[in-house]
Amino acid sequence: MANEVIKKDESKQPFDPEKIKNSIKGAAARTELSEERQGEVVEQVATAVIQLADAKEEMATSEIRENILSELDKVEPTVSEAWKKYEEEKGADGEESAGEETGETGEAGGASETPETPETPETPKTPETPEV
Repeated sequence: MANEVIKKDESKQPFDPEKIKNSIKGAAARTELSEERQGEVVEQVATAVIQLADAKEEMATSEIRENILSELDKVEPTVSEAWKKYEEEKGADGEESAGEETGETGEAGGASETPETPETPETPKTPETPEV
Protein backbone atom coordinates (compact mmCIF):
# COMPACT_ATOMS: atom_id res chain seq x y z
CA MET A 1 0.00 0.00 0.00
CA ALA A 2 1.13 3.54 -0.61
CA ASN A 3 2.98 4.61 2.51
CA GLU A 4 2.99 8.30 1.68
CA VAL A 5 0.88 10.87 -0.11
CA ILE A 6 2.66 13.59 -2.04
CA LYS A 7 0.85 16.89 -1.79
CA LYS A 8 0.87 19.64 -4.39
CA ASP A 9 3.58 21.54 -2.51
CA GLU A 10 5.61 18.29 -2.68
CA SER A 11 5.42 17.71 1.06
CA LYS A 12 4.63 14.19 2.15
CA GLN A 13 2.12 12.80 4.61
CA PRO A 14 1.40 9.27 5.72
CA PHE A 15 -1.21 7.55 3.57
CA ASP A 16 -4.53 7.37 5.44
CA PRO A 17 -7.33 5.36 3.78
CA GLU A 18 -9.88 7.00 6.10
CA LYS A 19 -9.20 10.35 4.45
CA ILE A 20 -10.23 8.86 1.12
CA LYS A 21 -13.46 7.56 2.63
CA ASN A 22 -14.15 10.90 4.29
CA SER A 23 -13.62 12.72 1.01
CA ILE A 24 -16.10 10.51 -0.79
CA LYS A 25 -18.57 10.83 2.12
CA GLY A 26 -18.36 14.60 1.86
CA ALA A 27 -19.18 14.58 -1.83
CA ALA A 28 -21.96 12.01 -1.38
CA ALA A 29 -23.52 14.12 1.36
CA ARG A 30 -24.00 16.89 -1.19
CA THR A 31 -26.33 14.68 -3.25
CA GLU A 32 -29.88 13.51 -2.76
CA LEU A 33 -28.86 9.86 -2.48
CA SER A 34 -30.18 7.87 0.45
CA GLU A 35 -27.78 7.38 3.34
CA GLU A 36 -27.69 3.69 2.49
CA ARG A 37 -26.68 4.38 -1.12
CA GLN A 38 -24.12 6.95 0.02
CA GLY A 39 -22.54 4.30 2.24
CA GLU A 40 -22.45 1.81 -0.63
CA VAL A 41 -20.77 4.35 -2.91
CA VAL A 42 -18.20 5.26 -0.26
CA GLU A 43 -17.25 1.63 0.34
CA GLN A 44 -17.17 0.64 -3.32
CA VAL A 45 -15.14 3.63 -4.52
CA ALA A 46 -12.80 3.76 -1.52
CA THR A 47 -12.05 0.04 -1.87
CA ALA A 48 -11.18 0.45 -5.56
CA VAL A 49 -8.95 3.49 -4.94
CA ILE A 50 -7.20 1.89 -1.97
CA GLN A 51 -6.51 -1.21 -4.09
CA LEU A 52 -4.87 1.03 -6.70
CA ALA A 53 -2.75 2.55 -3.93
CA ASP A 54 -1.71 -0.92 -2.77
CA ALA A 55 0.54 -1.26 -5.80
CA LYS A 56 2.44 1.96 -5.10
CA GLU A 57 4.94 3.22 -2.59
CA GLU A 58 3.84 6.86 -2.97
CA MET A 59 0.80 8.50 -4.52
CA ALA A 60 0.18 12.14 -5.39
CA THR A 61 -3.02 13.78 -4.15
CA SER A 62 -3.80 14.67 -7.76
CA GLU A 63 -3.60 10.98 -8.70
CA ILE A 64 -5.83 10.03 -5.77
CA ARG A 65 -8.35 12.66 -6.88
CA GLU A 66 -8.31 11.41 -10.48
CA ASN A 67 -8.83 7.81 -9.34
CA ILE A 68 -11.69 8.77 -7.03
CA LEU A 69 -13.45 10.80 -9.74
CA SER A 70 -12.94 8.06 -12.30
CA GLU A 71 -14.49 5.47 -9.99
CA LEU A 72 -17.33 7.82 -9.03
CA ASP A 73 -18.09 8.39 -12.72
CA LYS A 74 -18.54 4.63 -13.09
CA VAL A 75 -20.38 3.95 -9.83
CA GLU A 76 -22.45 7.08 -9.13
CA PRO A 77 -21.92 10.06 -11.44
CA THR A 78 -24.04 12.36 -9.25
CA VAL A 79 -21.40 12.13 -6.52
CA SER A 80 -18.66 12.93 -9.01
CA GLU A 81 -20.66 15.96 -10.16
CA ALA A 82 -21.14 17.09 -6.55
CA TRP A 83 -17.37 16.80 -5.96
CA LYS A 84 -16.57 18.91 -9.02
CA LYS A 85 -19.22 21.48 -8.13
CA TYR A 86 -17.71 21.79 -4.66
CA GLU A 87 -14.30 22.44 -6.20
CA GLU A 88 -15.77 25.11 -8.47
CA GLU A 89 -17.52 26.78 -5.54
CA LYS A 90 -14.22 26.93 -3.68
CA GLY A 91 -12.64 28.51 -6.75
CA ALA A 92 -10.15 25.68 -6.87
CA ASP A 93 -8.17 24.82 -9.94
CA GLY A 94 -8.80 21.12 -9.42
CA GLU A 95 -5.21 20.16 -8.74
CA GLU A 96 -4.87 22.43 -5.73
CA SER A 97 -8.06 21.24 -4.13
CA ALA A 98 -7.13 17.62 -4.67
CA GLY A 99 -5.36 17.63 -1.34
CA GLU A 100 -8.33 19.26 0.30
CA GLU A 101 -10.79 16.99 -1.38
CA THR A 102 -8.92 13.86 -0.47
CA GLY A 103 -8.82 15.01 3.08
CA GLU A 104 -5.14 15.79 3.06
CA THR A 105 -5.70 19.33 4.30
CA GLY A 106 -9.38 19.16 5.16
CA GLU A 107 -12.26 16.79 5.11
CA ALA A 108 -13.95 15.20 2.25
CA GLY A 109 -15.75 17.41 -0.12
CA GLY A 110 -16.79 19.52 2.80
CA ALA A 111 -18.11 16.68 4.92
CA SER A 112 -17.01 18.25 8.16
CA GLU A 113 -16.65 21.72 6.77
CA THR A 114 -19.45 24.16 6.90
CA PRO A 115 -19.54 26.73 4.16
CA GLU A 116 -18.14 30.01 5.27
CA THR A 117 -20.71 32.67 5.81
CA PRO A 118 -19.59 36.14 4.86
CA GLU A 119 -19.43 38.40 7.85
CA THR A 120 -21.87 41.24 7.90
CA PRO A 121 -20.12 44.53 8.53
CA GLU A 122 -21.20 46.14 11.73
CA THR A 123 -23.34 49.20 11.38
CA PRO A 124 -21.58 52.12 12.99
CA LYS A 125 -23.40 53.26 16.07
CA THR A 126 -24.46 56.85 16.22
CA PRO A 127 -23.73 58.66 19.41
CA GLU A 128 -26.73 59.05 21.61
CA THR A 129 -27.94 62.57 22.11
CA PRO A 130 -28.34 63.47 25.74
CA GLU A 131 -31.85 64.21 26.93
CA VAL A 132 -32.51 67.79 27.78
